[in-house]
Amino acid sequence: MPEAPLDNNFERTTAETLCAPPRALSAACREACLVHIYPSGPGMGRRYPLASTVAATIGRGSDCVIHIDDHSVSRKHARIDPTPQGYLAVDLGSTNGTFVNDQPINQQLLRDGDYVRVGNCIYRFLAGGNIEAEYHEEIYRLAIIDGLTDVPNKRYLLEFLGRELSRSARHNRPLALLLFDIDHFKLINDDLGHLCGDHVLRELAGQVKKVIRSEELLARYGGEEFAVVLPESTPESALHVGERIRALIEGYNFSFDEQAVPVRVSVGVASIVGEAISPTELIDRADARLYEAKRTGRNRVCA
Repeated sequence: MPEAPLDNNFERTTAETLCAPPRALSAACREACLVHIYPSGPGMGRRYPLASTVAATIGRGSDCVIHIDDHSVSRKHARIDPTPQGYLAVDLGSTNGTFVNDQPINQQLLRDGDYVRVGNCIYRFLAGGNIEAEYHEEIYRLAIIDGLTDVPNKRYLLEFLGRELSRSARHNRPLALLLFDIDHFKLINDDLGHLCGDHVLRELAGQVKKVIRSEELLARYGGEEFAVVLPESTPESALHVGERIRALIEGYNFSFDEQAVPVRVSVGVASIVGEAISPTELIDRADARLYEAKRTGRNRVCA
């Protein structure tokens, strides 16, 4: 992805969260840290250095090394233990479990780049040869990548769509945009909880990524709404992609805590050929079609 300048919030976060000068670490445990990547807010991008000799407890309790004020997190939720083999993530019998790369664990040795989830919060484990460079790269990723679903965020979507609209107008080429969101997503959150809702969003993004080509873009537009930019796509092919996504989600077996979660999506499609419009205008057109899909019964594609 091309570089995008960090906004003031990220620059401020970087300045505020740089840790103290590196301590001397044993050969068994390289310098490592956890970086808060989700949910967004004042804590996003904060770095928690991991000691080479002392375990770091994660939880809601005020005495935890990594203190999380979130009801989804147990008082003593998890612990990161330094061992001769590296850093070990250990669940402490938490209510909602500890996950590494979205898989539940009792204990697991962490590898550089692993995602650690405790309750509703996600951290990235960094333990590379140049942790300072890795940390700043992670802060850059947070500027353009959604921490929950690991797909580009709205900021990057608008930049990408702006470039493709300019190319479409300049060369009189077709371009399409899909907007889709989860039908009755509020009921999933209300009936099964926000942890389930987050799980559904991650699973959905992971499935849709499989049918998106390298020159196309899947992004999280906001909440339960996603966008797909389709360069060189005619209205007919865009409609086909929209229907493929709808059918994919309808046929996928979503589950949470061994309970089936029925998930359906509605899709709106907007297409142009060489028209000079802004990203917002094209998004508004796709959103109008999405609203039509919702109004006429949901679980359908409107173009």
